[in-house]
Amino acid sequence: MKIAKQVSAAALSLGLVVGLSGLASGLSGDIDTTGPKSTNKIIEEWNSNVKVDNHNKVNVDVDNDQDADSGDADVKYNTNAGDATSGDATNDNSVDASLMVSNESSSAAALAGGGSGGSNSASIDTTGIDSYNLVKYTYDSHVRVNNYNHVDVDVDNDQDADSGDATVYGNTNGGSATSGSASNTNSSSVTINLSN
Repeated sequence: MKIAKQVSAAALSLGLVVGLSGLASGLSGDIDTTGPKSTNKIIEEWNSNVKVDNHNKVNVDVDNDQDADSGDADVKYNTNAGDATSGDATNDNSVDASLMVSNESSSAAALAGGGSGGSNSASIDTTGIDSYNLVKYTYDSHVRVNNYNHVDVDVDNDQDADSGDATVYGNTNGGSATSGSASNTNSSSVTINLSN
């Protein structure tokens, strides 16, 4: 009496993989009471190939242009001049960017997808004389995870602040001229989290 059993399994995953599990359920085989010079084999060959490629490309571009100009303050051509004051000019900018990319689930799934041969049970019993008896388990598991990460962050901040002119002239009794302030404020924060 001869029994030969072969089990093979393969899995291929490209890109993001979620939820692979072990593929082989294990072997159960029994050979009992065979004649003389019989060949009795219980064989399991289990193969698993898992490949995961993660390509992550992150581009962050922040472009901030600000211009603050205070007006002119002129006191001129007056007999009794008063006072002139221009207002303040301000710009305020804030950028807060946060990004998270995670490949952990696909990497973990690939490793789990490698699986195992499962629970095996085999027996060869009461065979005849000069019999050839073989129980063989072969497990071959290959897991490959490739993570390609490209991150490009570009922050461009251009600011220009100009205070206006304060001019007093041509007055009999001069007054005063005050130009307001000009200011720019900028804050940029970029946080990128890559987890493989």
